[in-house]
Amino acid sequence: MAIGDLHDEQEHGERIRSWLRKNGVGLLCGVLLGFVFIAAWQWREAKQVDQFTSAAQQFAVFGKLLQAKELGNAAQALAKLNGAPSGLYAELGALQLAKAQSEAGNTAEAIKILRTLPVDSQFKLIADQRLARLLVATGKADEANKLLATRNDDVSFEIQGDALLVLGKREQARERYAKALAMGDSAAPQRRILEIKLMDVGGTLPTPVGPI
Repeated sequence: MAIGDLHDEQEHGERIRSWLRKNGVGLLCGVLLGFVFIAAWQWREAKQVDQFTSAAQQFAVFGKLLQAKELGNAAQALAKLNGAPSGLYAELGALQLAKAQSEAGNTAEAIKILRTLPVDSQFKLIADQRLARLLVATGKADEANKLLATRNDDVSFEIQGDALLVLGKREQARERYAKALAMGDSAAPQRRILEIKLMDVGGTLPTPVGPI
């Protein structure tokens, strides 16, 4: 090896050592922060898995109590799901508990439960429809109609028709029933009931389209 080459290598090595002296601490901190971030992420993932598992187990307990008609204990089990990493269990449980309370004749309790679902719940439409039906049945047809005023699906239109009929607004009820019938599935088993409702308020059934 030539003396010049040796000198160049020494100079290159000195530059590296100089750079490390200036930047080594920052580089080491960056590496350590990277390790800390990875460890924190893994810890968080593990914690979320544990929380979801715990929520699923608690929901199973709730389901067994509900099946056994122990509604009070089921409500207590459901309350423990509040604040779970996924609100899905609590919201689905609320729908099931409200249905069970309604079937047991506890309409007021069912209404109370259905009102607790958050506005952004993916079950909000179903909850509002069930709530509206109970409101109509308990003499609160006006509130039921207002609750579904912004909904544009066939089920909501039918419930609105029921509410408007109770309020003595037959013409508006007929309009809602007609919309529900036009939007609904022609093969749905409950379609015949809707057709009867429409005819009872003076409506006419749409002419079925025959094969071309």
